[in-house]
Amino acid sequence: MEELTKTINGRRIMVTGGTTGIGRETALRLAKLGAKVLVAGTSQEHLEETLAAWQQLEGTGELNGIITDLSTEEGIGKLFEEADGIFQNGLDVLVNNAALAYGSVLEGSYTDWQRVLNTNLLAYMACSRMAIDRMKDNGGNIVSIGSMSADVREAHSSVYVATKAGLQGFCESLRKEVSERGVRITLIEPGAVDTDMQAQSTDEKQQAVEKHEMLKAEDIALAVCYALEQDERCDVVEIRLRPRLQLI
Repeated sequence: MEELTKTINGRRIMVTGGTTGIGRETALRLAKLGAKVLVAGTSQEHLEETLAAWQQLEGTGELNGIITDLSTEEGIGKLFEEADGIFQNGLDVLVNNAALAYGSVLEGSYTDWQRVLNTNLLAYMACSRMAIDRMKDNGGNIVSIGSMSADVREAHSSVYVATKAGLQGFCESLRKEVSERGVRITLIEPGAVDTDMQAQSTDEKQQAVEKHEMLKAEDIALAVCYALEQDERCDVVEIRLRPRLQLI
């Protein structure tokens, strides 16, 4: 029987927002499958916890980490300088995941909104461009983690909604720009996920998971792996994951 999937083993992968939640689960799973992974985060404590978790796993890959602020051009440059040293100026996969929660534009200030927009949208654009430059003629994958908010557009979340709707449009257009280079673009849009971004208590989130009203971070990590394992002839353009009883 023809082998239908690509291997993750040995691939050079960058995961932004890779020290908590979805990013952390994704990075650990990819490293366990044999990938050489670089995670970026903003908390030294969370990075150390992620590296310690990796040491407890039995995997054939590698996990490295860096602390940097992707809301700034300097922070993005710092990340890719680190990646160039680890990956020898190449890259096979970018997982765009770093994001900040935020509410309405009726709250906060211009500076607050700018940091959210820079992190949730501009950083995805800049990291995608810099990743594509390093993929060169070998092709690769860019997987961006979006949100159901791009379509649901709930009230009291207009700043966050704007970033996720913008990401949706960016991914759709970018796919048409780079597909002939062998770069495959995937957008994953989850519903509610048990991560630090959710305001509920730990117990409340666990109850929501048990009631099938909230996903686990590992559910999205599995979706990332699915997209990366497909043959080069196949584009996984969009994956929407909703908790079965989150009726939206």
